[in-house]
Amino acid sequence: MSEVLVLVDHVDGAVRKPTYELLAIAKRIGAPSAVFIGGADKAAEVADKVKAYGAEKVYVVDDSEIRGYLVAPKAEALAQVADKAEGPAAILVPSTSEGKEVAARLAIKLESGLITDAVDVQVEDGTPVTTQSVFAGNYTVKAKVTKGTPIITVKPNAASPEEGAGAGAVEEVAVAVSDAAKGAQVVASQPRQSTGRPELTEAAIVVSGGRGTGGDFTAVEALADSLGAAVGASRAAVDSGWKPHTFQVGQTGKTVSPQLYVANGISGAIQHRAGMQTSKTIVAVNKDEEAPIFELVDFGVVGDLHAVLPKATEEIEKRKG
Repeated sequence: MSEVLVLVDHVDGAVRKPTYELLAIAKRIGAPSAVFIGGADKAAEVADKVKAYGAEKVYVVDDSEIRGYLVAPKAEALAQVADKAEGPAAILVPSTSEGKEVAARLAIKLESGLITDAVDVQVEDGTPVTTQSVFAGNYTVKAKVTKGTPIITVKPNAASPEEGAGAGAVEEVAVAVSDAAKGAQVVASQPRQSTGRPELTEAAIVVSGGRGTGGDFTAVEALADSLGAAVGASRAAVDSGWKPHTFQVGQTGKTVSPQLYVANGISGAIQHRAGMQTSKTIVAVNKDEEAPIFELVDFGVVGDLHAVLPKATEEIEKRKG
């Protein structure tokens, strides 16, 4: 069975949930192999984590020589791992801004086709076939790579992590990165302040607020916290200065695909729909029964969010207790 390479998404060795989702998808295609590009002192810990989710092999690339540069060195390192794997059946990469740039550079180096922002990957006649939402969410398309090794970036929540021990054989790979790849270096960075909530693009549940909040997100945030959800916002809410742009869900913000999306006081303009309509279940609360969002939802509540959400939160907390 051919290997399927999965680029490990991590923060200083702390493996992020999309990695486990990609390993679950990799099992559909072939034998999952994780590629960890990071500190050598974190390799054993990372190998133990990904092994528990089915990684048969763990390629370890010590990034001490390439840390602090932009993505070009990672792309070169991943290309060399792909050569070592001798024709992997596919290469799966998290669909983050960095992941997509790594994948694009990798596709050029391997002379292979690239598909980005897949929301599902299945296998048909032995070939990975992706599902994507395109043109502002107006179309759902299926696609497959027809040249070289399929390189696919996959959005968070496209699959559920599947525990199941793999061999987890660790193989250290020494890579040679060109000087050209080190042409851009990060000179300073500042970590984003933690809210204690899940990352918006990775969250299984997202609770968003729009113009209907009137700028008061108290009820939205309380519901989100009761559900262990991330908080999002529409463009109208962001443009009004009620939330930073990092909260924006939509065509010019972040695209999310959670198991549950709750839209509160959001009309459902196409710009917002483009960022959330691949959610598995959609619930909306809006005073306007003619709001376009109701055309999209699985469940809709016509009412004032400031009255509806506190009652929903109270009931959730009661059932949790």
